[in-house]
Amino acid sequence: MKNSFTLFQCFFTFAMYLLGACLLGVALVPSFILLLNAWNLVSPLNIYFKAVALSFSVGIGFFVFGVSLSLETIILRYLLNLKIREGEYGYFSLEAVKWAFVNAMILIVNLTFMDYMRLTPLLPFYYRLMGAKIGKRVQVNTKGIADVSLIEIGDDSVIGGDAVLIGHIAEHGKLKLKKTIIGQKVTVGLGAVIMPGSTIGNGSLIAARSVLSKNTIVPEKSLFAGTPARFIKNLEADKIESKTI
Repeated sequence: MKNSFTLFQCFFTFAMYLLGACLLGVALVPSFILLLNAWNLVSPLNIYFKAVALSFSVGIGFFVFGVSLSLETIILRYLLNLKIREGEYGYFSLEAVKWAFVNAMILIVNLTFMDYMRLTPLLPFYYRLMGAKIGKRVQVNTKGIADVSLIEIGDDSVIGGDAVLIGHIAEHGKLKLKKTIIGQKVTVGLGAVIMPGSTIGNGSLIAARSVLSKNTIVPEKSLFAGTPARFIKNLEADKIESKTI
């Protein structure tokens, strides 16, 4: 059984490498077309004009590549119906393969272009199109959102720099997928980790570097901090107390 699992891992790894090569190759086509056209336009000019034109073409081409790659993953997700669902699955199951496939696609965008989408409307928009439920005016400053079909974020919430939101865990030979739900006006601090099955109530704050254990329920307007994160105080009561002093 262990040998079979190792062989499956090797096969799947090479399949993901092939997927990555194909996605990157197709996404680079528009950029190379831009570069070749720029070269043809400036070929009669002297070397300095060529250098300037090609430098700008490479810079613009990088962003064309990033947008193309992001669109590719969105289109593939819809064409292949790669929405992942809650449940417990074997490592060799179809749902596990779908889960790995869609996360691999997002990882390619993550490693190449996603830094340029952080704290812009583009990143929540991209995550929505990849399956996440994200409300209005949400600020996302992290690439660490995995299992996006299992992530829900309410209106006016802030996901801090390099926070991690995940909807999966591997336990007892099973891949367990469960929703992670973040309410409205929630702040997830810098580098915090939110484990699968957690629900964070409206107006709550998860302190920086905290780790919220799986299946944790955070009441509304609560401060949780630590590893594992524990209840510290009620933010509403704290606000009322400060007003009366």
